[in-house]
Amino acid sequence: MNILVLNGSPRQQGDTAKMISVFQEAARSAGHSVTVINVCRRNIHGCLACEYCHGIGQGICVQKDDMQEIYGLLPATDMLVLASPIYYHNISGQLKCVIDRFYASLYPTAPERLKNVAMFLSSGDPEMYDGAQFSYEGDFLGYLGLEDKGIFTNHDQDVFAKIAGMAASL
Repeated sequence: MNILVLNGSPRQQGDTAKMISVFQEAARSAGHSVTVINVCRRNIHGCLACEYCHGIGQGICVQKDDMQEIYGLLPATDMLVLASPIYYHNISGQLKCVIDRFYASLYPTAPERLKNVAMFLSSGDPEMYDGAQFSYEGDFLGYLGLEDKGIFTNHDQDVFAKIAGMAASL
């Protein structure tokens, strides 16, 4: 299985990075290929809502920035992992830009191979996950119909064991 992890945390050693590391090690041990992209270290602009991608562009975004790397990986991706700290009740702005730019490549349907999704979230407050969960459930489970592999937070008891278990069971 080819797994694409989009890391929306600017902190290289934070809780989000730790969750990704545990997942990456367990998934690779289970024989899966894992690509991690730190979107905070990329030059990715917000969606312009120009509709080029759904007209002349035929699924290609008019903007030529580092999002092209992610677009190139999506057709061969079987599972997507969205990882982010919580900022103002939702995922980081950097990851939100990437998700908004999925409009060009995932609308009206995801690539044929993309079937699974999971989310890793970290916050200093265990009551701050609702906004991110709402987006995940609506955009990825509901709209795209991807199979839910779980939402894992740094407030889950034994979160690292749960993440490793999920990765090993893929």
